[in-house]
Amino acid sequence: MTEAKARKAIIKQALDIDVTVHVGKDGVDEQLNAEVVQQIKKRRIIKIKVLNNAESDTTDVANEIATATNTVVVDVRGGVIILTDKRYWDSQCQKKTP
Repeated sequence: MTEAKARKAIIKQALDIDVTVHVGKDGVDEQLNAEVVQQIKKRRIIKIKVLNNAESDTTDVANEIATATNTVVVDVRGGVIILTDKRYWDSQCQKKTP
């Protein structure tokens, strides 16, 4: 499976997932990163909502969180970020397509 197809498959899975992490005016800190790591271990795919009062751009926040937590940014739309574990991303990219 190509990266584009893996991205689509993970986005489809994420449609049923609720936002579980919110980034507000405090921005990205160690506590938020720890929460992301904990939830990624539990769920493999999570959604993060960047609130309007956040100081940074959503794409910048996504890249900052992904770098700090060793995850992959699957998609950024509006104020919502979809993240997944690197191992899960790699397994999806390496799947054989029928």
